[in-house]
Amino acid sequence: MTATTIARAWAVSRSDGLQLGFTDHDGVLSFEGIAFRPEAGLTAQTLVQGLGLAVDNTEAQGVLSDDSITAEDLAAGRWDGAEVRLWEVDWTNVAARRLVFRGSLGEITFAAGAFRAELRGLAEALNRAQGRVYHPRCSALLGDGQCRFDLGREGFRAEGVIESLDEGGARLRLRGVPAHASGWFEHGRIAFLDGRVRGLTGAVKIDLMPAQGVREVELWAAPGAAPTVGNRVRLTAGCDKRAETCRGKFLNFLNFRGFPHLPPEDWLIAPQANRGRR
Repeated sequence: MTATTIARAWAVSRSDGLQLGFTDHDGVLSFEGIAFRPEAGLTAQTLVQGLGLAVDNTEAQGVLSDDSITAEDLAAGRWDGAEVRLWEVDWTNVAARRLVFRGSLGEITFAAGAFRAELRGLAEALNRAQGRVYHPRCSALLGDGQCRFDLGREGFRAEGVIESLDEGGARLRLRGVPAHASGWFEHGRIAFLDGRVRGLTGAVKIDLMPAQGVREVELWAAPGAAPTVGNRVRLTAGCDKRAETCRGKFLNFLNFRGFPHLPPEDWLIAPQANRGRR
């Protein structure tokens, strides 16, 4: 019988800079500035790789560990999209290794103390739609390279403190937010700045200013971890992607990426004789 000295080592890096290493070897391996630990309980199914533009795919699974990947962090989305690298390495000489997979975490599920994560290869990005979308509304994201609007301008970001909230944190009452008109932050973002929800964000569904000094905000979905009274938040103004909003609210119509004069869909099926009347 022959014995192999080849082990697998995984490095998982979150967007906030946290980086963890795992290995299926029975001892700690160290390279690239990472300590790959065997006690984390992370394993992986056989890696499926294809030639050309085929999407690499595999799946990782393991047992939740308090000092590595926790159920709370998974629920909060802190591991969504984390970068993943996999090496095959000679554990007797870690300099003898090769990178066999690089990608990111996809859908993550967990139950009964164990998690399962889909791994997506670098070719996954090629599945996205390419080219422009011809639509009356803007196709850019507020503040991106096409929109070019500076969200750091005065009046388009504001900070406040949670005064009260419903269970789960989908509805918040905020103090200290400037008295912008109701709806100013609808379609915008909220970022949690401290506490157990620090670093989490959400999308604003409803924004109301019912009383002086109080702002009521409802999110499309509650954050993965529950905020608490006293947590600080930052609101960013939202855009509904209409030409009127771009022109009147942001004074940014020169960068509008929609087609506001495009005929509506019913024009295409209207009788030929009626088209000239529009």
